[in-house]
Amino acid sequence: MLTVTSVNVNGLRAAAKKGFVEWLAGTSADALCLQEVRAEEAQLPEEVRAPEGWFTVHAPAAAKGRAGVSLYTRREPDRVRVGFGSSEFDGSGRYVEADLPGVTVASLYLPSGEVGTERQDEKYRFMGEFLPYLKELRARAAADGREVVVCGDWNIAHREADLKNWKSNKKNAGFLPEEREWLGRVLEEDEGGYVDVVRALHPEQEGPYSWWSYRGRAFDNDSGWRIDYQIATPGLAAKAVKAYVERAATHDERWSDHAPVTAVYDL
Repeated sequence: MLTVTSVNVNGLRAAAKKGFVEWLAGTSADALCLQEVRAEEAQLPEEVRAPEGWFTVHAPAAAKGRAGVSLYTRREPDRVRVGFGSSEFDGSGRYVEADLPGVTVASLYLPSGEVGTERQDEKYRFMGEFLPYLKELRARAAADGREVVVCGDWNIAHREADLKNWKSNKKNAGFLPEEREWLGRVLEEDEGGYVDVVRALHPEQEGPYSWWSYRGRAFDNDSGWRIDYQIATPGLAAKAVKAYVERAATHDERWSDHAPVTAVYDL
């Protein structure tokens, strides 16, 4: 069995003070993908920089205090790659992957975007470069007899079932038609060729949401978004036996505005 968990920590130093350390000590994950770490490796406390029992890879952004992705694995990876060959984005702390026996696990933090600003243009440029890489990664893995799972904060709700208030968000970043169409291409059998693992196991469910704004009572009302995904090659997705969101019991027990998304694969 391979258990993979992904979570946007909304600042790892802050999360460490709010309960992440205790959560990490109790998780059964074999691989853990973190996004929005927002710290240089030397700035992280020892218990999260190099916790006992884990091999860690940290890929901070060149811009201090922004983005940053990390990978924690129970066994030492055979190979690690930071970035996906992009001259613009490889130093932005948005992608890292590691090869484990038979499977490549990646942590992705796709730009969030903001309509009418350069941030949205940046998001589209990232998407334009990333889909070809996903195809290349899938082909390379297939040639090596490997599977792939790209975990992370994709910052796009694909379907109406993926956010509570979809009608009022049709013109907002994260639910724009062109963003949703692009994610559809990632999941199209004849193009990206990947599978949304949680949705494949829960085809009719609203959500399960993985992000709730800290504003208002979004968490208490479960007015969330499902923007954190495990996107896998079909062979691996077919081996997923369960997938779920580790939603905190109460608002006060949250250590991030996102919740961990976990999938268990029977290899």
